[in-house]
Amino acid sequence: MSVADRVYARALFGAATEKKRLAPVREELGAFVAALGQVPELRSLLRNPQIDKRAKAGALDALLGEGEELVRNFLRLLVEKGRIAQVEEIGGEFERLVAAAEGQLTVELTTAYELSDKEAHALVEQIEKASGRKVEATRAVDPAVIGGVVLRAGSLLVDASVRGRLAQLRQTLAAGT
Repeated sequence: MSVADRVYARALFGAATEKKRLAPVREELGAFVAALGQVPELRSLLRNPQIDKRAKAGALDALLGEGEELVRNFLRLLVEKGRIAQVEEIGGEFERLVAAAEGQLTVELTTAYELSDKEAHALVEQIEKASGRKVEATRAVDPAVIGGVVLRAGSLLVDASVRGRLAQLRQTLAAGT
């Protein structure tokens, strides 16, 4: 993600917070980004540099209609500045800003095998208790983990896996301590 993506996301977040429209802006921007994933023609139209900015803005106006004004204006600005192709990345950063403001922690749990819903829920509860925040978790499977769990939350990585412990042991033995 580029610095510009973060700047645009922060600007929208600030405007939505100031106008007390964070929830509807989040909902409408999320729906728009989801629509890009579901309608490849729309994504192609917006990402095509050969299509005139006015045509893109017109398509957005027709699509958004009477939707949330901040989102409409924001998307028009992205078209005008030639940044509409990055709207998915900007939307992702906006979502992270909202989650952080709500005290929500997004984590990825990587295990050697698929966790049951009960196991995952128990693990998420432990993380919530330790962090004091609401946790939104995604799950991934990597057999190379061997056992245990690798937890990633933003730039924080907690490796409580058998693979991680073996790597630590290897380093200790190699260092001769």
